[in-house]
Amino acid sequence: GARLSQEMMRNVEPYLACCQLGITMASLGLGWVGEPTVAALLRPLLLPLGISETAQHFIAFVVGFLVFSSLHIVFGEQVPKTLAIREPEPVALWIAWPLQASFILFYPLNWLLNAASSSVLRLLGVREASHLEVLTDVEIEGLVQVSAEHGEMEEAQAEYIHNLIDLGELDVADVMVHRTNMHSIDVAEPPAKVIDDILSTPYSRVPIWESEPENIVGIVHAKDLLKQLRQTGGDATRINIRALATKPWFIPDTTSLTDQLNAFLKRKLHIALVVDEYGEVQGLVTLEDILEEIVGDISDEHDVVVEGVRPQADGSVTVDGTVPIRDLNRAMRWELPDEEATTIAGLVIHEARTIPEPGQAFTFHG
Repeated sequence: GARLSQEMMRNVEPYLACCQLGITMASLGLGWVGEPTVAALLRPLLLPLGISETAQHFIAFVVGFLVFSSLHIVFGEQVPKTLAIREPEPVALWIAWPLQASFILFYPLNWLLNAASSSVLRLLGVREASHLEVLTDVEIEGLVQVSAEHGEMEEAQAEYIHNLIDLGELDVADVMVHRTNMHSIDVAEPPAKVIDDILSTPYSRVPIWESEPENIVGIVHAKDLLKQLRQTGGDATRINIRALATKPWFIPDTTSLTDQLNAFLKRKLHIALVVDEYGEVQGLVTLEDILEEIVGDISDEHDVVVEGVRPQADGSVTVDGTVPIRDLNRAMRWELPDEEATTIAGLVIHEARTIPEPGQAFTFHG
């Protein structure tokens, strides 16, 4: 039953047509037997009243129509459909084989009627509708919201789906670590110092630069560094940091998060450097940054609290202007707007329409 149900779901249109044919035949059948049956039942009651034969048939028709139509609507339409909506899996298993038998039995008639209707539609220039039309993002979000409101889906699951759908509306520039907050290392430093710097960071991949911080020449993976240290017996002077680094991957700052997520998966990489239209490095984005936009903050034992955020004893929070709004919202469970600005400083300047003076106070969104 389960396998047959799955096959029906993959090829749903012929079975829906079979169901419609069955409903139509049932309606015609009820109309065919309804009036004679009701007339036979009512005749003994109507004869003593002296009602004419024509009036008896009319009364029988009206009563039969009301009774059998009501029975058909309740037991043939509303109850089965409501039951199927509320208990789809058990109902699908229960009706799979009877529906398959009906499908085979009435296949010639069903095929003939479908062919006739398709021909008429083509003559009228109307495209045939499909029961498998793809839902839009808005429709999917609406279904998810309704499911969550009625307890059929956990709130966290609904939020994941909403975040995944909204992923395409964000660019890597919205979630990247700005270059001023990037932890990068000068490749010209002594190997021992470079190794200490890399191993002392909470990051597994660190950009290295040459001549100037904006000139990123490679990415060093801590695991590769440890392997090299083991091979050299712990002698850092024998390690060539430049040769150990992998080629940096540069991406435009206008790349959508959906495209970048797919690119990460395709290339099997975890980090990319974001550049503007002039080729200047603006920051970096990681696979984790994108995943956090879907599932929220991903923390491990090496992660640090968002830098630049300092809760105060009076309940207030001191935040550096360079802190990204999205990181702050995630860490503090706030909902500060991030459409017009990326950092807290940008948000304050946007709202105040001026560059604040030291000690100046504003009230925004609160």
